[in-house]
Amino acid sequence: MQTPETEDGWLRPAFLIVVAITLARLVLLFFNRTDLFVDEAQYWLWSQDFAFGYYSKPPLIAWVIGAVTWISGADYPFWVRAPAPLFHGATALILAALAARMAGGRIAVWVAATYATLPMVGLGSLLISTDTIMAPFFALALLWHARLVETRWPPFAVLAGVAAGLAFLAKYAAVYFLLGVGLGALLIPALRFGWGNAALMLAAFGAVIAPNLWWNLAHGLSTLEHTADNVGWVRAAAPMAGVSPASALSFLVQQAAVFGPVTFAALIWAVLRPRGRGRLLVFSVPALAAVSVQALLSKAYANWAASAYFAGTVAAVQVLAARRGLLVLSLVVNGAICVAMPVLTLMPGLALTGQAPLLARYLGRTDLSLQILSQAEVANVPIVADRRDVLADLFYVGRRTGVPIYAVPPRGRPMNHYEQAHPLPPETDGTVLLVTEAQPRCGGAAVQPVVTFDTAGGAYRRLTLSGYLLPAACLRDAG
Repeated sequence: MQTPETEDGWLRPAFLIVVAITLARLVLLFFNRTDLFVDEAQYWLWSQDFAFGYYSKPPLIAWVIGAVTWISGADYPFWVRAPAPLFHGATALILAALAARMAGGRIAVWVAATYATLPMVGLGSLLISTDTIMAPFFALALLWHARLVETRWPPFAVLAGVAAGLAFLAKYAAVYFLLGVGLGALLIPALRFGWGNAALMLAAFGAVIAPNLWWNLAHGLSTLEHTADNVGWVRAAAPMAGVSPASALSFLVQQAAVFGPVTFAALIWAVLRPRGRGRLLVFSVPALAAVSVQALLSKAYANWAASAYFAGTVAAVQVLAARRGLLVLSLVVNGAICVAMPVLTLMPGLALTGQAPLLARYLGRTDLSLQILSQAEVANVPIVADRRDVLADLFYVGRRTGVPIYAVPPRGRPMNHYEQAHPLPPETDGTVLLVTEAQPRCGGAAVQPVVTFDTAGGAYRRLTLSGYLLPAACLRDAG
């Protein structure tokens, strides 16, 4: 009889744990009452137009959403988000397979349960994101790399390269896998697999990502430009002028929330005392270190180091497995967070006394778009807006209205997807409804608003957004 202690006996218990969690997430997601977030709405819009790249991200997330909404025949928020818990469930099982080979079946089961209950996975199962789409492919690349260093069999090099390429088509942070491969070969003799296999891996990786590289070259390297905008210090005249230890410390504190406080502490312990876990840490430490430096020099969002936590989960569980009480504590703490998040989406208006709703940033978006669309339909005019978040919501909510929606023409290079792909056409005549915070001028005179939209209680609660009817020529002249 097989038990989880054996390499093979882990699959059944791990599979049952992951399936149960994933099904629960899908059920709760069906009743989720939040609006699509800005990025989610943008990914949906991308999915309506197949391409090998988009303004700010590689294309795989759009392909996945497009495939799911086409198969289901529906594009409601549930279907846009439905791939998220499935992709994370698959990642949990792939990482368990990796752990089974490296540390045995008992560790594999704990890895599956731990990954499935990480706070970042709980949130990533509620919102569709590029981290989520990257996750199973990055995990597969780790698994095939492990098989490659065990056997040196060339097909594993190709499989690892293909998986890494698909991860890269989801999010460019997948490049940390290649960095880990290089560091591992440099620092750990057991992770060397020969120049021929390295060439095969890179060739497979290059073949997969080539269409996206071609797209970027054909579109003025817009994704690279966007990345440079995000990094900030790249464009700064004096990069070191903005050094902020407080920002770096804040980023590290956020990682305890992303990965879970106990699991993050275990990962830090693994870094301080590797004890044979170096083959995992070379895939984890570089991302954490690089983004910490980014936080020190400019700003860094909490999810930018997400790729560190695939191999990092296995390393953390190996540390915690020697202290069963801490391992259980990590599951209890992370699990409680994972339960709380989807429950909040069932009552999104919940607020602390005198405060905005806890989920305010995911509320009010659809309501504002309906107000704007109604005003445009009454006036029988196109809509033009200058905010990316407003445009994202408008395109999604207005997808079946037939109302034309445009971005204000950019001055210089486009600063978002809407300015790049949906600017007000230069040949547009007549009147448009401009949605903006700042009062526009036309012919030297200030234009008076025809409506000020109700933005109370949601994502736009701090904004005063008004609608202005004015000739399209005024916007073209201003652009």
